Amino acid sequence: MFKYFQNRLALSEKGSRDLVKGVFFTFLHYLSFMFPTIFVYFFLQDYLQPLMGTLTSPQYGFSHYLLIGLAMIGVMYFIARLQYRSTYSVTYNESAKRRVDLAEKLRKLPLAYFGEKNLSDLTATIMDDCTQLETTFSHAVPQLFASLLSLTVIALGLFNFHWKMALSLFWVVPLSAVVLILSRRAMDRAHSNQYSSKRDVSEQIQEGLETIQEMKAYHREEEYISRLDENLKDYESVQIKGELLVGSFLNLSHILLKLGLVSVAFVGAVLLEQGGIDLFTYLIFLMISASVYNPVIEVFNHMAVLVYLDVRIGRMKEMEALPVQQGTTEFEPKNFDIEFRNVEFSYDTGKKVLHDVSFTAEQGQATALVGPSGGGKSTTAKLAARFWDIDGGRIFLDGTDISTVDPETLLKYYSVVFQDVVLFNASVADNIRIGKKDATDEEVREAARLAQCHDFIEKMPQGYDTVIGENGETISGGERQRISIARALLKDAPIVLLDEATASVDVENETKIQRAISHLIKDRTLILIAHRMRTIAHADKIVLIKEGEVAESGRPEELLEEGGLFAGMVEAQRRESNSKVLY
Repeated sequence: MFKYFQNRLALSEKGSRDLVKGVFFTFLHYLSFMFPTIFVYFFLQDYLQPLMGTLTSPQYGFSHYLLIGLAMIGVMYFIARLQYRSTYSVTYNESAKRRVDLAEKLRKLPLAYFGEKNLSDLTATIMDDCTQLETTFSHAVPQLFASLLSLTVIALGLFNFHWKMALSLFWVVPLSAVVLILSRRAMDRAHSNQYSSKRDVSEQIQEGLETIQEMKAYHREEEYISRLDENLKDYESVQIKGELLVGSFLNLSHILLKLGLVSVAFVGAVLLEQGGIDLFTYLIFLMISASVYNPVIEVFNHMAVLVYLDVRIGRMKEMEALPVQQGTTEFEPKNFDIEFRNVEFSYDTGKKVLHDVSFTAEQGQATALVGPSGGGKSTTAKLAARFWDIDGGRIFLDGTDISTVDPETLLKYYSVVFQDVVLFNASVADNIRIGKKDATDEEVREAARLAQCHDFIEKMPQGYDTVIGENGETISGGERQRISIARALLKDAPIVLLDEATASVDVENETKIQRAISHLIKDRTLILIAHRMRTIAHADKIVLIKEGEVAESGRPEELLEEGGLFAGMVEAQRRESNSKVLY
């Protein structure tokens, strides 16, 4: 049973055991609902018999039944407390663990996964799916199985008491269940459509928020709103159809259940007339028929919820099955040479990005990756830090295959500056201090000076304590990039990856930043990507990557003398800039 719950409902081992406990105590809780009926049964049997002439007076006094009633209330309260703790409290703990495990899973996934997934899709999985699972596991799943168990026990007891009346009471249950079972496929399809439609609307809303600047610039607001309106109408239509479908089948099953009340009244009247039952038994079954179907209705409602839950559980299982990046955490390299040896790489689309790439970026040198756009330069730099796992070949750091090293352990030795800078809605100092969380204020300021951003920071309203908004929305692109460079300089890692790090700065600041970066080359491995030749003017080694292959490799002066592709790129930019001295 534990394994069934664990596999069927995507639970942890502890969560499945806790769920079984929750089902058991919920089962006891439902059985305790029969206490009032049992109490009334014995009370009426004792007090009605004198009226029927069987006894002259009740066997027990009113105080006796009062004490029994109070005892039953106490037991019901105690069971209810146990049921609450074992169902709701435990479920919320399991939900918290699920969210943490999901976050840990996402943290260990290759970055390729995030490139393929829409952010709104991931956000919905973390927030909406987890919330729905939490609600269902606390308010539906234990109740479903407990209702089935309690209904079975009650049915067995009633059949043992009087099988004809019990049959007239329960014959409608399998009939109603058949309706839901036959409708399961239709409900499953409806829920899937609802889920997909809702996700499409969420993604389009997020797309609108992220691209609002471009839409305004190119007058696409009306087109976007029109498409959004169509999607919202489709979503509304899908929701209405789904709710009508599920509601129709559920209401039909409920209507069929109510036929049991009619059959109990009719069969009981016939048996009473024929002397098959006494009046007391007839009254008891009429009382029971008023409430016995409540667990059945709850089972049917929860079955419909579980159909909807299957979509979300499927997504959770899909994420749990994704391969994660793993490796040793015991890694302390002494040398920081990075060697690419016959590296092959492709994205999930199947398109080969890199083919047989081999070169070495040596410690104490600046290795520049150049070449046409889309050739694979940025991919190569990211592979050096194991942002993805390669398809073939090997990448070594100090002679160790980086695929055997835990990514977080590996990245301790890297400082990375991407072209697309990411800043946080925090102060300038906090954004720089991400490179070194325990850095002093003076260390932060020194990194800012080297990155040529100290002067503009000082001019801000609160200086280094100025909050710069989400992704640095209150500052320019060049300023964002320099803060990102300051962050990398502060980390002071032995390996530095610069992907178009000076693309958004002017020529004067680019020269200053290059001068600052040149101080880092000593005893460090520097891999930089640039399209402007003056950015790599002082590189020790050039690796020209074209169409995923290393077309040329060597010292800059050697490649210039050879007059190949690199020399052609330099000459082309010299002509464009009308400069006699470009490189």
